[in-house]
Amino acid sequence: MSAPFIKVDLHGLRQEEAIRVIDRAIASADPSTYQIQLIHGYNRGTSLRNMIYDEYRYEKKVKRIIPGDNQGITILVLKELF
Repeated sequence: MSAPFIKVDLHGLRQEEAIRVIDRAIASADPSTYQIQLIHGYNRGTSLRNMIYDEYRYEKKVKRIIPGDNQGITILVLKELF
């Protein structure tokens, strides 16, 4: 069983590696998973942030993509909380 909120650390990964990790997280998420929090960092993580928006904007399991509490986090919303 998956957790309702999944955290994935992408620090130090290239874009291709990050895509594989994110795809695995999306595939392993079950219907009780609300969000996947992607921690990519700010200074060097901006290319990953841009890739996340470009790559997962049309992913059918992702309802929307929102920024996290700080600029180094991006959240994939899979299911609304209400």
